[in-house]
Amino acid sequence: MPIVSPLTYAIGDLQGCYQSLIILIGKIEAATPDATFIFTGDLVNRGPQSLQTLRLIRSLGDRAQAVLGNHDLHLLAAAHGIRKLHRSDTLDEILNAPDREELLDWLRRQPLALYQQDHLFVHAGVLPQWSATKTLALAQEVADVLQGPDWVGFLREMYGNQPLHWDDALTGNERLRCIVNALTRLRFCDKDGTMELAAKESTGISLPGYLPWFDAPRRQTEDVTVVFGHWSTLGLIQRPNLIGLDTGCVWGGKLTAVRLADRALLQVSCPQAQRPG
Repeated sequence: MPIVSPLTYAIGDLQGCYQSLIILIGKIEAATPDATFIFTGDLVNRGPQSLQTLRLIRSLGDRAQAVLGNHDLHLLAAAHGIRKLHRSDTLDEILNAPDREELLDWLRRQPLALYQQDHLFVHAGVLPQWSATKTLALAQEVADVLQGPDWVGFLREMYGNQPLHWDDALTGNERLRCIVNALTRLRFCDKDGTMELAAKESTGISLPGYLPWFDAPRRQTEDVTVVFGHWSTLGLIQRPNLIGLDTGCVWGGKLTAVRLADRALLQVSCPQAQRPG
């Protein structure tokens, strides 16, 4: 396992914005030469250089860790003909690359949740019923399948919005799908933890009958700091027990890094690679 230094930076959604990542890493290393990095998912897609981005993160070796986001899973599914490419996808370079299989194999072996330095890392959200310990255990259930021999078969069953509510009695693909949806797609849920998965990101933080997952009452992860991405319309969030890092790099916003030890912030402004549709 990588050794996490006390000078670790969490970095928000990249989505293939390689040049912005190079600039940000340069700024980080100027301040912290021995820095290590934890990426909050969506390493690829929509930005102009997904292939170079994936190669760079993989090349960092033990200096970098990442959790899987919905766009990363979309790449794995598209590579096996399970999902069609969307008009806004920018994954062809990876799919046609000579090192495609090595990159895809590396990607599927990344976790859906990490716990480092009293911080819980996920791409999207955590259901209010889950503690940090439970979140990690459930994420590991998915990782065991993604890293196992029938991982492509699981990808065929992974998509869909049901079930919307967690139940410990869930089994099989329904259980795994609910875990994946929470960790990689969740923005809103009701006060009882039922997920809302149909709203577009542009909805912001207002949806009648629902609230942002992190504002759900009696959330079981309030005793740790949750670090997440996925929700660019929120912008940067820094609360005592919450860090939101998707600041819209691919939309012409910023790419953001936060040093975990002291919340020091580094950002770079990004060219617009996509326009909201």
